[in-house]
Amino acid sequence: MNSTDKKFKLTLKRRSMLTGLAFVSLWIVGFCVFTLYPLIYTFYLSFNNVRVTAGEGILTEYLGWENYRRAFVLDNLVAEALSEYFSEMIIYVPIIIVVALIIALMLNNKIKGTGIFRTIFFLPVIITSGPVIQNFVDQGVASLTVSEFFDTSVLYEYVPSVFADAVSFLIDSFIMILWFSGVQILIYLAGLKKLDKAMYEAARIDGAGKWETFWKLTLPALNPIIIINIVYTVVTQSLFSLNPIVVKIKAEMNNVETGYGYASALAWIYTVVIILVLGVFVLLFKRHEKKNRRLADE
Repeated sequence: MNSTDKKFKLTLKRRSMLTGLAFVSLWIVGFCVFTLYPLIYTFYLSFNNVRVTAGEGILTEYLGWENYRRAFVLDNLVAEALSEYFSEMIIYVPIIIVVALIIALMLNNKIKGTGIFRTIFFLPVIITSGPVIQNFVDQGVASLTVSEFFDTSVLYEYVPSVFADAVSFLIDSFIMILWFSGVQILIYLAGLKKLDKAMYEAARIDGAGKWETFWKLTLPALNPIIIINIVYTVVTQSLFSLNPIVVKIKAEMNNVETGYGYASALAWIYTVVIILVLGVFVLLFKRHEKKNRRLADE
């Protein structure tokens, strides 16, 4: 075999690379067509006044930063929607993460019918959509029946309004919190199944109790899983069809005065907000994790 043949002969490494590229090429094409191009196009539309006509199709008129100025300065409903969104994130995300962890710990024990319970908790994720949940909320199915026995308005007389609002919101939305916890429970269960049983046996021999074992072994080992669940919960709640900002964007799409241009600007503002919220939650958890490690080392 001469040097020319050697030069053009595919090595095993190159063949593997081409095989992998062939497998992901369809995904790359799909991502570019269905995700990347729409993102770039909506960013372009956000700087324009967009009109959809029957004869000429989509007509655009360049406005510069006018749509963004309208969102931040002129449209008060945007600030209200963002305020409601932040309130829901502050309450929903920590509660869903904690509730899902508690349920996963219970389902991780050797009990009869574990598979049935997993299905029960995960089934609402499959069968419920925005309109279905809205129908449940309108009928009062999404809230606890505590109000029949206890008037939550009494809380405002004894505790700060911020805490009373949080408790009232939790009671009114507790069933919805369980509905949104199915995927997180399964992710926790997958992480719990991978934990080394030997370290629990060693801790038991050393005299560690269940509570101490949870705080010093289980919880630190689940830190990567918790971050995954935080990201998933924030994204899921942010893209939920009944989210106040999503509802606002949909309404502006059908608005004759603003249309798709203003809706695109709102969508990009919302994208930046979601990224910032994700960063805040992850940084806060990382900071708490480092603090716990420092205390454990001491």
